[in-house]
Amino acid sequence: MTQRKKPELLIPASSLEVLRTAVIFGADAVYIGGEAFGLRAKARNFSPEEMAQGIAFAHAYGVKVYVTANILAHNGDLEGAEEYFAELRDMQPQQPDALIISDPGMFTIARKVWPEAEIHISTQANNTNYQTYLFWWQLGAKRVVSARELSLAEIAEIRRRIPEEMEIESFVHGAMCISYSGRCLLSNYFTGRDANKGACTHPCRWKYAVVEETRPGEYLPVYENERGTYIFNSRDLCMIEYIPELVSAGIDSLKIEGRMKTALYVAAVARTYRRAIDDYFESEEKYRANMDWYRSEIAKCTYRQFTTGFYFGKPDKNTQIYDSNTYVNEYIYLGSIEETAEASEIRPESPDAAASDGGPAPGTVLARITQRNKFCVGDRIEIMKPDGRNVPAAVEAMYDGDLQPVESCPHSKQRIWLQLTEAAEQYDLLRVYNVTNKEADNR
Repeated sequence: MTQRKKPELLIPASSLEVLRTAVIFGADAVYIGGEAFGLRAKARNFSPEEMAQGIAFAHAYGVKVYVTANILAHNGDLEGAEEYFAELRDMQPQQPDALIISDPGMFTIARKVWPEAEIHISTQANNTNYQTYLFWWQLGAKRVVSARELSLAEIAEIRRRIPEEMEIESFVHGAMCISYSGRCLLSNYFTGRDANKGACTHPCRWKYAVVEETRPGEYLPVYENERGTYIFNSRDLCMIEYIPELVSAGIDSLKIEGRMKTALYVAAVARTYRRAIDDYFESEEKYRANMDWYRSEIAKCTYRQFTTGFYFGKPDKNTQIYDSNTYVNEYIYLGSIEETAEASEIRPESPDAAASDGGPAPGTVLARITQRNKFCVGDRIEIMKPDGRNVPAAVEAMYDGDLQPVESCPHSKQRIWLQLTEAAEQYDLLRVYNVTNKEADNR
């Protein structure tokens, strides 16, 4: 058994709800974006107030929070960056634990404004060799995120050639980009939306054809083995079966991609990798024995089929998906339990709401969610718990904010009280099997 320390599990969060889910379901650290300077401009991201709340929540559980500021900046960004780093520096009651930066100009400003800040160098900086790591270390960076084009053998050599206290972070799960460490120009060329400033339109997922220059307007479909035309559409990275190899290579932080994903995705991935890491550090035999559970659970979040990326050599044609650009979506997210209470303790949202004959009995325990997808009374669902259990349950009754009975919740973001056949606790997630997902059915 290796003597290396247990690696950090680093989970993405697009909102305060998802951050809480990541923390409860096993993250050691969470990375988030503010309202500017991150590479997920289409994600909802965090207002300063939400960021302060999220940091306080994470720190209460001993979880770190890293803030992304990893755009490739233009001149017009720099003045705002100085103000932004000052805002993070002065955040109350607690500051972020680190900044994630790729641009040397942004790095320089961050060091000037907040000299004590821990800085991690983003994968966008194309960190492919040990001299690059040493360059950033000498400038004061604590951690470098490896380029996705590196093999485990290359990462192991970097580990041998950099200071022991310098940290390596590597992506181990999530969407792959066809571009070199994500530095893509296609989106800007096609749509004017710059991927390197957080506005990527994901043109690598589009369907392409070939045009012969003397026959304008005559589109010839691109086929590879007659499987389709999505020639840039990569499978998703998944390294759940290779935790020992990741640890042996000397990686300090195992990073999950997905700052635009739902709480269900984050819960499923965080919980599975958390258990796999912990099992391996308890004993390799336990880790191997539980492999079927890891595979089963990791397949219950959205994904595009899996690959090991560059870790064991350069990807080939089998790492692409040619016939579709859609996700496998085995389960539908219904909501997260925000609180539980006895019916007699719940105050209706409307002050003048009248009691209903069909309301819950006084001693009934109800669970409140903010609905994410429609479901109905009588539906069979699953309660997803942070400890790894998936508890089947039925929806016995459903009530609106005034405790009036309803048969379904058709409106997104609707606050609903549920009476379930099994006990649910705060932060549990509710999901239901997606019966329309033929691809998952046929795997």
